[in-house]
Amino acid sequence: MKQNKNKTALRDRTCYGLDGPLGERQVKVFLDDERETPEGWLRVYWPDEAIALLETGKVTAVSLDHDLGDDDRGTGYDVLLWIEDAVATRGFTPPEIRIHSANSSARAKMEMAVQSIKRLSSKGEDGARGGP
Repeated sequence: MKQNKNKTALRDRTCYGLDGPLGERQVKVFLDDERETPEGWLRVYWPDEAIALLETGKVTAVSLDHDLGDDDRGTGYDVLLWIEDAVATRGFTPPEIRIHSANSSARAKMEMAVQSIKRLSSKGEDGARGGP
């Protein structure tokens, strides 16, 4: 399974421009190791791939699973930690964030991170408008 996953991830990286510029195209990123990718979404298997796409500024939405089959490579929660840090320290504008994990305790932790990201993001917007 891992070999196929790695081959598919490599193909997707090349096909969708992860290894090069995305141009003007905007993408929706689906992070998962097992579920079928919804139409119109770019599937990635590992947090570092999702983060690399987020860094382009071209991601309009992310949908995150938590358990990706190899915790040493990271989880969907790691993507949320990256987004939270980027919002807090660099003024990153987060995309729409969805959680589709079946792991109930991880899902709860991820939803709390999403709420934190929303709070941080709205504070940044208030500051940009001259609010408190």
